[in-house]
Amino acid sequence: MTGTLVNAAAVIIGGLIGLVLKKGIKEAYTDGINKVLGLSVLIIGLNGVISNMFTVSDGKLSSSGELLLIVFLVVGTLIGEMLKLDDRFSRFCKGIETKFKSEGFASGFINGTVLFCVGAMSIIGSINDGLTGDSSILLVKSALDFVNAIIFGATLGYGVIFVFIPIIIYQGGISLLAGALSGILQGELLTQICMVGYAIIMAIGLNFILVKKFKTLNMVPALILPVVYHYILVFIEYIKTI
Repeated sequence: MTGTLVNAAAVIIGGLIGLVLKKGIKEAYTDGINKVLGLSVLIIGLNGVISNMFTVSDGKLSSSGELLLIVFLVVGTLIGEMLKLDDRFSRFCKGIETKFKSEGFASGFINGTVLFCVGAMSIIGSINDGLTGDSSILLVKSALDFVNAIIFGATLGYGVIFVFIPIIIYQGGISLLAGALSGILQGELLTQICMVGYAIIMAIGLNFILVKKFKTLNMVPALILPVVYHYILVFIEYIKTI
């Protein structure tokens, strides 16, 4: 779990630096900075979707998974809306804000959690860290998250610092279960999970730009649907062999 601990520390330190820098940023500049930050996050998400959806073969660009992406997002978001995940979690975070009399926790924590915990680097890096002790992927991710945590801390507030908790739980859990997950989270399944995850990151970027926001936590169940779909196909193939 070395890589995960370094990653968590990078987010904490980056967030603290961001809070220090926030004091020197005039409120009049905040709107412009938020829009640029949204554009940057949108580009990160778009790059992830493209890299997992498009392939180059014989000099030709081809794509796959568009229909599945739509189905996963629509059904996953429907489940999230029915469970009211975003509203429930937002109320929890707002309760913390009220209790400690500090604004900005909810926005920084929610957006930071999705951005830092979703993606191929989190999954593959944690598996490698758990199986072989190779933390190189998570160390690279830590450097990227460090920079993003500074920006988030400066624009969204102290909530981003506490993202170290889901990072340790999520990535640490994958590392501890690496032996069991290494044969599952690979190939087409991993591609589909990352494709959905980066689409959700795009929604985070748009939230910084648009007036009407996406409830990104309601989209999170979509990350589970590729696993469900994968095992439905496995079951069907098993039935055929009987």
